[in-house]
Amino acid sequence: MGMTLKDRKVVVLTGAGISAESGVRTFRDNDGLWENHRIEDVATPEAWVRDPSLVWRFYQARRRQLLEVEPNPAHFALAGLERKCGSLVLITQNVDDLHERGGSEPVIHMHGTLRSLRCQETGLSEVRMDERDLVEDFVLCNCCAVASRMRPDIVWFGEIPLEMGVIQREVGDCEVFIVIGSSGHVYPAAGLVNLANSNGAHTILVNFELPINSNDFDEVHIGKAGEILPELVENW
Repeated sequence: MGMTLKDRKVVVLTGAGISAESGVRTFRDNDGLWENHRIEDVATPEAWVRDPSLVWRFYQARRRQLLEVEPNPAHFALAGLERKCGSLVLITQNVDDLHERGGSEPVIHMHGTLRSLRCQETGLSEVRMDERDLVEDFVLCNCCAVASRMRPDIVWFGEIPLEMGVIQREVGDCEVFIVIGSSGHVYPAAGLVNLANSNGAHTILVNFELPINSNDFDEVHIGKAGEILPELVENW
């Protein structure tokens, strides 16, 4: 067993693996398609300019799916871990709200969040999850005198992840860095373990399979997070 986490400063980074166990579809399905769409067709700024209604319908389906999925034991285990540590900062690459529903607050969503939409004019975000916000038609903002069309509040490929300054500061300053369910393919998230290592943190990986950057971690646990994380948290 590794070190005890009691009273330690801990940063956790979660990726698609932890959501996949709740039935949330992920980009990294083997064929590289997401619900039969290529990434370039639905998850880039260019796609939004080229065919906004396709992108919009795609994300509205993702947003409606939030109402059908539930947090799994890994989400609940992380909320429990928060109570043990001196401090815990939870960063996720996921755009669902399963961490919040599992009891974790606050959560840094580096790739944005499905629960909110963003005004194209002002860049302001609003949580918009009422029935009338989940329709196929475009949704308009509440912030402009003449309401503007809203876009998904998502960091698309080619856009800069949110809160990077805060994330780098927290990871660079933590004593323990834990990565759960992240493929190690997507930068800058995949490089955060190197930042933690260079600042002397103890680094832990929990993943369904060995990712490409598994050698960067001090401690590796292979298996489904929902199955192995609750016990790990109990022993930490």
